[in-house]
Amino acid sequence: MEMLLFGVQALLALIPCPGAAEELFEVSVWPDQAVVKYGQSLMVNCSTTCPDPGPSGIETLLKKTQVGKGPQWKEFLLEDVTQNSVLQCFFSCAGVQKDISLGVTVYQPPEQVIMELQPAWVAVDEAFTVTCHVPSVTPLENLTLILLKDNQELRRKDFRNLAVASQRAEVTISAKAQREDDRCNFSCHAELDLSSHGGGLFHNSSAIRVLRIFELSQRPQIWVSSLLEIGMAETVSCEVARVFPAKEVMIHMFLGDQELSPCLSWEGDTVWANATVRAMETGDQELSCLVSLGPVEQKTKKPVHVYSFPPPILEIQELYPLAGTDINVTCSGHVLTSPSPTLRLQGAPDLPAPGEPAWLLLTTSEEDDGRNLSCEASLEVQGQQLSKTTVIQLHVLYKPRLEESGCPGNQTWLEGMEQKLACVPKGNPTPALVCTWNGMIFDLDVPQKATLNHTGIYCCTATNQLGSASKDIAVIVQGLGEGVSSTIFIIIIVALGVGVITIALYLNYRPCKKERRKLPYRQKEKKKEEESQSAAQQAGKYNAHNC
Repeated sequence: MEMLLFGVQALLALIPCPGAAEELFEVSVWPDQAVVKYGQSLMVNCSTTCPDPGPSGIETLLKKTQVGKGPQWKEFLLEDVTQNSVLQCFFSCAGVQKDISLGVTVYQPPEQVIMELQPAWVAVDEAFTVTCHVPSVTPLENLTLILLKDNQELRRKDFRNLAVASQRAEVTISAKAQREDDRCNFSCHAELDLSSHGGGLFHNSSAIRVLRIFELSQRPQIWVSSLLEIGMAETVSCEVARVFPAKEVMIHMFLGDQELSPCLSWEGDTVWANATVRAMETGDQELSCLVSLGPVEQKTKKPVHVYSFPPPILEIQELYPLAGTDINVTCSGHVLTSPSPTLRLQGAPDLPAPGEPAWLLLTTSEEDDGRNLSCEASLEVQGQQLSKTTVIQLHVLYKPRLEESGCPGNQTWLEGMEQKLACVPKGNPTPALVCTWNGMIFDLDVPQKATLNHTGIYCCTATNQLGSASKDIAVIVQGLGEGVSSTIFIIIIVALGVGVITIALYLNYRPCKKERRKLPYRQKEKKKEEESQSAAQQAGKYNAHNC
């Protein structure tokens, strides 16, 4: 009996007390770290090791919905999570309650990275600012911003040690513009690292911004005449120096409201624009040149005066008069010329009165054929003296003439040489020339190989609409031997003459030279006179001897 009681007591000792079992239970939550994108939902599971749990749930300010449960667990959906929070997951077991905390971190990735250049076009040596900011990014202490120039890192900034409430997600640098910065690409890279909260790495980059550098400090210069003639094409130029980049300069040129079409050229930092202008209205106008580069413009204006000055009018009563005819020649200013010009007619005896034409009565002669008659008009415009001339050639009609200068009556040919009959008639209209030899027409255009048979008289007749003229030409064909003998004889005569003159001059000079060498210095002036008399006497003897 005692043994039985001992066994029962031992068995009871092995059975745990119900209150002790409940005190050993655990409460757990999943996930153990919660990272939720702003406005999204989160599923939370609370569980316990209590075999028969009592009241349980989640304590949170977030909107929650129980979506599942089991004997030892419950699952909740937290919706529209917009702020960081800490929730409590609790269970009770045999009157004892235990809970566990779960921190919920809300994040906003850098979905928009904004890069700004202020200004986008910067003058050389002026300051510019590069700014990068990320709106609506959370948590700020996990953000890093990196500024890049092309692929080079300019600045890196994180926000770990800064108060969230007083800080924007922004990084800024300032610099002074240099020419080598032109067309540099600036960008910004943002990284949100949530690994410390159990999340991932989010990153994004801004659009690339291109920095433009320019230099346009000098005003353009205009090259144009102060006077422009209406309707006449004139070249005008506009030049601007110390400009960068030169090939991106835009140049517009205007004459009043009329826009020109300039042609641009470049050399180094200088740009030229050349344009052709035709003024269509008289009076004072303005030529302007507008140079633009990026956001900057420079403009220069220059006054010009547009005038009308057509050439004077030259009128000849008859352009093709007969020789001996009286014709009137008139020189007058054009009706569009204002004020009236000063006129001068070549050959006119007097200058006309202002506003009156100049005139001349000309009796034509054969020598006037081909003569140029000129009419000159002078006009003062804006203090400058201008002149224009009109020229007309006069054609006088006259009968043919066979003058000795163009058609010699005696001609000598050399036997065996190619020869042509030399005869050019004068006359207007140009005469036709026909020459006959031994009753046959002689070809004047084809050279003839001269023979003794070509010796003779050639009869030439020149004819035009006004009449004709005839002339006999005597041709002598000289044998080749005769020509050579005559030539040699002439050469010998010339050589002898030169020799005699040279000897005479030598004889006249040599004695005087010898005498001068023997004279002392103080007698030179006296001897000079004696030498001159001696030379004259010898020259007289020499001339008498030659005669």
